[in-house]
Amino acid sequence: MDTTKEQAPIVPSVADDSAAREAKYREALDHIEAGEYQQAIGLLDLLAGPASRDSRIRYARAVALLSTGQYRQAGTDLAFTVALDRGFLPAYRHLGYVLLSMGREEAAIRVLKRALELDPAFVDAWCVLADVYMDLGESGKALEALDRALELEPRNVEAHCKLAMYYLSRGDMRALRAEYELLREMEPDVAAQIAELLP
Repeated sequence: MDTTKEQAPIVPSVADDSAAREAKYREALDHIEAGEYQQAIGLLDLLAGPASRDSRIRYARAVALLSTGQYRQAGTDLAFTVALDRGFLPAYRHLGYVLLSMGREEAAIRVLKRALELDPAFVDAWCVLADVYMDLGESGKALEALDRALELEPRNVEAHCKLAMYYLSRGDMRALRAEYELLREMEPDVAAQIAELLP
């Protein structure tokens, strides 16, 4: 009597097959682009697992988690992302925002300054740093960060929006109107939002 069992063929899982893995990753990105965050999170969970060392997957999952308001979980993935790939600058930007939203301003400043050490021309980090300083009530430092962002990229819409909010907080309606005029030229839809703040 033959006691050897016929073994089922080994089918590689998505985690083992790099082509299938890449296809699932791309599918998850498509879900994020379409605003289907839960579907993206499901796919990325399959790809990531608790021990994933793929910074792209961790980052994409963090973006989807942020979009569903799951900041703490997103922060974990973002921290993993920067630990796995210290040069992954967008992860620093998002991690700075997560820390700010959690009331951890000093940690946000450290993360953003680390990004700026890697790339002093990283405009997004300057913009988020301005938010952190505004939150701390350090308007002078916030203005310096926005000035630096606009020095690097004079037509950066995010920096101009933040500058408009800075002027609004200071009651400087003339400067707010000037920012509105610039934004109206660059991004009319955004300018329409600023127009609602004008007297």
